[in-house]
Amino acid sequence: QVQVVESGGGLVQAGGSLRLSCAASGSIFSINAMAWHRQGPGKQRELVASISSFGSINYADSVKGRFTISRDSAKNTVYLQMNSLKPEDTAVYYCNTVAEFRSYWGQGTQVTVSS
Repeated sequence: QVQVVESGGGLVQAGGSLRLSCAASGSIFSINAMAWHRQGPGKQRELVASISSFGSINYADSVKGRFTISRDSAKNTVYLQMNSLKPEDTAVYYCNTVAEFRSYWGQGTQVTVSS
């Protein structure tokens, strides 16, 4: 089994910053990719950023230039540095880990940006 645990969410004013962390643990031989998704109120879940085992990175257009995804491969951990936050970034942020080509999700962490 693989466990995925997110942390770092909270309440922040518009223009502020937060850093999310996601740690994968358990029976992991290799991680193919890790990603952050989010689901805002009344919205569908969307991909925010992803990073592959080769270091290939992708961002949603809405967060480019404001968010940065990074990883610590030794710790099976991925981070999401979020700067210049906007009220529309308010959502539950979920970490997705693909290990041995199986997908695992965390429980999510709430990010609320006040105007």
